[in-house]
Amino acid sequence: MTSSRRFGLLLDVDGPIASPVTRSINLPSIGRDLATLANAGVPVIFNTGRSDAFIADEVVEPLLAAGLEAHARVFAICEKGATWFAITPEGAGELSIDASLAPPPGFDDDVRALVREHYADLVFYDETKRATVTYEQRLDVSKESFLARQLEIDETAIALLNARGFGARRGAVDYADASGVVQYRADPSIISTDFESIRVGKDFGAERALMLLEGTGPMPTEWRTMGDSRGDYAMATWLHERGETVAHADVRPEDGIPETAYPVLTAGELIHDDAGAAFLARWVEMLSDEALTDSEVAA
Repeated sequence: MTSSRRFGLLLDVDGPIASPVTRSINLPSIGRDLATLANAGVPVIFNTGRSDAFIADEVVEPLLAAGLEAHARVFAICEKGATWFAITPEGAGELSIDASLAPPPGFDDDVRALVREHYADLVFYDETKRATVTYEQRLDVSKESFLARQLEIDETAIALLNARGFGARRGAVDYADASGVVQYRADPSIISTDFESIRVGKDFGAERALMLLEGTGPMPTEWRTMGDSRGDYAMATWLHERGETVAHADVRPEDGIPETAYPVLTAGELIHDDAGAAFLARWVEMLSDEALTDSEVAA
């Protein structure tokens, strides 16, 4: 399949692609449509806070099963830009890691012990991360129970980071080091919190994505980004600010849709991976019908 529409996809994973409930791809159409788009020449780039191991297990396999072809341009930007690799019909390619973005030595052990000794009934420590320290809600714990104590865990972990001489930011609140500096970020989601360098983020991942695409073939003339949180808007904002044509699909608009200089798309009453599947299906249709637009995605 070929198309004169040269658009590219920059996609968050948790929410629009993988269910935030099961943490896996539950809808078979998602893998099929991703492969169809990639095989048609659409660059498909996952821009996620997840680890390379998670993407290899939960995303790569469905793409291969759907028949990903050798010419497809598919990449995974993991840990918000700290690690990355190509995805081919052979699977996950060689992993690159920017070790300069990792939290200070010993902080991973601090949080691992904190989870084990005080919060093991609520969360688990993500052992697959390479440049991020993450704890995640257990699957047998309700969302309400987790969210009720997330700030408590975050602030306890930040205190451990402060004790090592480093500052952190959580939302609009700074927990600075002794000299008033912040080097790291506590980034909470609806299922986890990442402790990461302030340099990483969905905008940093977007920049990494375009660097990977350079020289691989025609660059997109327009972009679609997709995510389930306010932080995911940074992908579209970065692209827009560098002069790209972009529209952002928000699959969990209950947080409120901010004012943007680019279109924001929703899927009516659909949310999370149901909305993600609807957008992917429409983008497949757009390959062969120049008249179709994103605004025609219906609930």
